[in-house]
Amino acid sequence: MNASPNGLSDARIWTRLQPVVATALVAALIGIPLWLVVATAGKSQSEAIKPDLSPPTDWRLLENLTQIWTDAKVPAAFLGSLLILVPTVAGVLVCGSMAAWVLARRATRFTAFLYAIAISGIVLPPAVVTVVLLLRQLGLAGTAVGMIGVYMGIYLSTVVFFVTGFVRTIPVSLEEAARIDGAGPLLVFRRVVLPLLRPVLATATILICLYVWNDVFYAFFVVGGRLDTLPLNLFRVASAGLYLNNWHLIFAYVILMSLPLIVVFAVAQRKIISGITSGAVK
Repeated sequence: MNASPNGLSDARIWTRLQPVVATALVAALIGIPLWLVVATAGKSQSEAIKPDLSPPTDWRLLENLTQIWTDAKVPAAFLGSLLILVPTVAGVLVCGSMAAWVLARRATRFTAFLYAIAISGIVLPPAVVTVVLLLRQLGLAGTAVGMIGVYMGIYLSTVVFFVTGFVRTIPVSLEEAARIDGAGPLLVFRRVVLPLLRPVLATATILICLYVWNDVFYAFFVVGGRLDTLPLNLFRVASAGLYLNNWHLIFAYVILMSLPLIVVFAVAQRKIISGITSGAVK
């Protein structure tokens, strides 16, 4: 049986409308919450008592950001978050990429077993109570070093999982050519493998920064109040009597806390695109 002309035309119209509908849904899912945050952060205290989507009558976004920057001690919390984030991301990327390179190139039962253990952290939830007790025994509870160690243990599995699959797509002939020229394992990894891993490492950087920067659960149990980070400081500010129900200040804090992640995403996204483009050209 031949399809009717009306049926074919309807199918073509729906095919053309699918990208538009998908784009509209994504824009609504992202744009509505984003507008709620920005609009509430730009309102006065009286207007922001009940957050809604209505625009403020008088935009006070800059004033609210300035007030929260000074009164909530954001600079100190920002430095505390950086003190944990930067070593965590650097350590996880270096250790995870080197381990993934070895696991991807040595196809033995033992390395397969090690790979299964390495990525088990993705599905197995960490035991918070055990981690806290262990850090107390080691004298690292409430310290930045202990918090960095916890984050590296949690997110190392993610890097190993992503990078291992990517390394398997890299031709072994590139590494063999470097070894023929007299390069050792570390030099081969640094000069040949690591530059090719930029797209996947940029993706891993975005994910790890997102998890660590916004984490309040592990930071609350591990460092407590001994080290101030942006999420912990936001929890303290939101719970304080001075800022209770002051949604314009709380949402302004959320904007300040999100700006560094936007910068990281913009930089890493460019790295992903440039890495894919250079790989396609080669």
